Amino acid sequence: MPIPDKITAAKKIGEFLQSVVSNGGLRLKYRITVDPPVGEDRDWEKPEILVDLSGPDSTLLLERGGELLRALELLALEMLRLPGNEHEKINFDCQNQRSLRLEELRMAATVAAERVRKTGTPYDFAPMSSRERRIVHLALRDQADLRTESEGEGLRRYVVVYPKDYKPSSGKPARRTIP
Repeated sequence: MPIPDKITAAKKIGEFLQSVVSNGGLRLKYRITVDPPVGEDRDWEKPEILVDLSGPDSTLLLERGGELLRALELLALEMLRLPGNEHEKINFDCQNQRSLRLEELRMAATVAAERVRKTGTPYDFAPMSSRERRIVHLALRDQADLRTESEGEGLRRYVVVYPKDYKPSSGKPARRTIP
């Protein structure tokens, strides 16, 4: 279901960011795009609203794996009262970080697939957000000899790559994680 009034939502995000930037004394600029074109680097993400931040304080947003950038995005989602299954409709990005992370996840999925094929044993990814888990699932969806599943709960959910017909021999199988 699309966001009912994207222009109003974008204006609310703009007001929120203006408050954060001015009250936080941050040197940041932002551009909010409604219905951005889906480019080659965003082929698996189709946001209805894209917020692109830049400026001298961009590094603050990207420290610790983009923790502050994700926090701002989460606050905007909460402010708009979007349900969890609608969160992919708004994306915050800074210095093309999201595209770089997508490429990193795709490469990790390829490496995991090769290791599972070589060893015949399941491979766990580290815990990640639902958006990132989705990227891994999509990256491997056309691999007929493999299957992926999300396991764990809450912030500890992660993707496991299995050989297609894998059955554990006894109890929980021993697994390796991608570094």
